[in-house]
Amino acid sequence: MRQKQDTLVLGRIVEAGKQRQITRRHFMQHATSAGLSVAAASALWTNEVSAATPEKGGSFRLGVHDGNTSDTMDMGKYQSVGEIQLGHTFRSFLTEITSDNGLGGDMATSWEASPDAKQWTFELAKDASFHDGRPFTAKDAIASLNHHRGEGNTSAAASLLANITDITADGDHSITIDLDQGFADLPWVLADYHLTMVPAKEDGTAEWDTQMGAGPYKIVDHDPGVGTFMERHDGWHREGAYFDKVEHAILNDPNARQTALVSGDVDAITSVDLKTLGLLARAPGVEVENVASGSAITLPMFCDQEPFNDVNVRLALKHAINREDIVEKILFGTGTPGNDFHVSPNMPYWPDIEQRTYDPDKAKWHLKEAGLDSLSVSLSAADSVLPGAVDMCVLFSEHAKAAGIDLKAVREPNDGYWSDVWLKKPFVFVKWGARPTPDNMLTLAYKGDAPWNESHWQNERFDTLLLQAKAELDETRRAEMYREMCQLSRDDGGTIIPAFLNFVYARSSKVGRGDSLAASWEADGARGSHRWWFTS
Repeated sequence: MRQKQDTLVLGRIVEAGKQRQITRRHFMQHATSAGLSVAAASALWTNEVSAATPEKGGSFRLGVHDGNTSDTMDMGKYQSVGEIQLGHTFRSFLTEITSDNGLGGDMATSWEASPDAKQWTFELAKDASFHDGRPFTAKDAIASLNHHRGEGNTSAAASLLANITDITADGDHSITIDLDQGFADLPWVLADYHLTMVPAKEDGTAEWDTQMGAGPYKIVDHDPGVGTFMERHDGWHREGAYFDKVEHAILNDPNARQTALVSGDVDAITSVDLKTLGLLARAPGVEVENVASGSAITLPMFCDQEPFNDVNVRLALKHAINREDIVEKILFGTGTPGNDFHVSPNMPYWPDIEQRTYDPDKAKWHLKEAGLDSLSVSLSAADSVLPGAVDMCVLFSEHAKAAGIDLKAVREPNDGYWSDVWLKKPFVFVKWGARPTPDNMLTLAYKGDAPWNESHWQNERFDTLLLQAKAELDETRRAEMYREMCQLSRDDGGTIIPAFLNFVYARSSKVGRGDSLAASWEADGARGSHRWWFTS
């Protein structure tokens, strides 16, 4: 009888594995508990589960948070989660962050660097095409990258490509990128969500102002801030794109988003309200994903405006926040405390610098050093950025009272937050997605002339180290440079980093997925729409 029960249990475990409802680790745990040896369980996974072939068909509906009526087709201006999810679905990139968080090819099939990393050659896919049938060629890749280059360029990715001196074609399916210094991380940088591939116009500029892409799905109907309907691109040159149709529905309200998943109105959602995480996890037919990442909450202060232009004021606020309390009460344990530098423990070159802790007395001391007995500031937030964002600011306000700081939490409208609040107001709540390398993150938001220098922080030593580290091939020396940059950010910078976040999202148990999930964005690195499939 016991053997029969174990056989039935194993059958259910194998089926769950085939449908990717459990990971390999959980499969091994359940299989060994049912009586199999580790070797036998591993063989069963390899022979029965891994061999399972994803099925094609169906219409996949993704409930997306942080979508706005101001969302744009200009990839250089992508900001919101809605834009990022859509950009990865209907457009393509030269490279991608894979599900196992490695680097893979998208429109590029291979790449090679010169010994000094000052010249890179990328071979391009020969069978890739845009949605209207035009073949993807080197001229399209060059136009797409040049969209972010040039004097006075306002693209958010301009600083990422600032060291490129020239991009040339070698035939239709190869490009060479020349740089003014070595750039070891270039292939990783080219996976940045701004750097999508679009067609080249006759004059060599990028055709960004249309809904044309070369990604796995083509747009049928698009209403910014409301939703997008797409169909499979029959010319998609890679594996995946298992669904016939994909809909991205903008659901900024977390309750509406989760209700839509539980009721079956959508098949997955990009962000779970952590206050009801336990309840959702118990809902029949729902699978919650909890993926550790380098995604961060940042609270940038404009360093060129009073009172934040005094480093002692910045340090007072950094000591007046209880990070552990925020991770416990706002993130419900789905994150780790930040230390005011934007390199997470799961990123390369993370420096083990002493953790800053909640210390109201030290905060008071810094206020006195600034010539102040008290401080009153406003902190703006919207729950569309992260469910619980306003609650976190209210909790920070409670922490700060003990330091003589009156911090007013301001609830901003969900719609238009990125266009009307971020980079506009002097102290705001921001959620950053994960970046694969420190250079990528620090160049985007901390370099003095970066378009997204959200704190207006200027530090000449930091900028010098950033450029040196970009070209440094000695790993030990490069690590030392990043450590010093992190120390400068922590002790002089204008950004409070309360916590690094896990990506917590959910899907129907009828949606299958691979063995691992990318930690770069929600929904498998924003590629769930073409990496996942229906199991029944």
